[in-house]
Amino acid sequence: MEWPSIFQQNVQGAFPDGRAWLKSLPELLRECENRWKITLGPPYELSFNYVASAIDAHGDSVVLKVGVPSPELTSEIEALRFYDGDGAVRLLDFDTKKGVLLMERLIPGHSLSTRLDTTDDEQATRIAARAMRRLWRPLSAHHTFSTVERWAAGLTKLRLRFAGGTGPFPKRLVELAERLFQELLSSASTTVLLHGDLHHMNILMSRDAWTAIDPKGVAGEPSYEVCALMLNPNPRLSTDIQIQRRRLAVLTEELGLDSQRMLGYTIAHAVLSAWWGFEDSATDWRVALACASTLERLYR
Repeated sequence: MEWPSIFQQNVQGAFPDGRAWLKSLPELLRECENRWKITLGPPYELSFNYVASAIDAHGDSVVLKVGVPSPELTSEIEALRFYDGDGAVRLLDFDTKKGVLLMERLIPGHSLSTRLDTTDDEQATRIAARAMRRLWRPLSAHHTFSTVERWAAGLTKLRLRFAGGTGPFPKRLVELAERLFQELLSSASTTVLLHGDLHHMNILMSRDAWTAIDPKGVAGEPSYEVCALMLNPNPRLSTDIQIQRRRLAVLTEELGLDSQRMLGYTIAHAVLSAWWGFEDSATDWRVALACASTLERLYR
């Protein structure tokens, strides 16, 4: 099979064994069809994982997701098991070692990003905030999920990459992100299970409820959950200071959280997200930096 070039670039940039995995993917898809007695349809738009709708032996619609086996994919499986269909898509079966998930299909399944065509950004932000509240769960002291603190430590790799400097990343933004992560994480109190990537494209309409897909599964304080939303769904919105000011006001009202903590986390996460994109050879990593620069103007 000839995979889309962006899919190949993403997989090979993010995973050392990405090329071999792409070569093995057709056989893996056939194994999944045989294992679950499903008939695969065309894939959705591919980014880092192969995702396609399918019909099972009973004629029901399901979704198959196949990715390079990794800690991140394992965490997604564990988060979906934890949510058990409450606020997030229901996981029907999985194989951690092979990196495959079989899930219910959300119908009609359009994302919150398409809702922006028919409503304003303020209403979309309120919908997202309510989706967030449904997902936050207390965790035991012995949980196995990654933490926001562990994610933030990833910025040390940026310094190592550029011999203590910041390379193409603006020095002031990197230093600000490092300071914000240190201050916010050292003063964090409540820790819950967060989705970790709850932006507009990961919130889908399921009958009469907005439901989350693709959770990262990360432990942290609720204020961190807004980061992905603030960085999306496109540069036009994420770099508009008036829109971001209004989003922050709506999130403060809906969630009852401190606006400056949410803003501080988002600035720091935007720089971290840009670094992740740089690491994975993504072409649009500078978009997150542009968002961080816009949000910096709102931070007191």
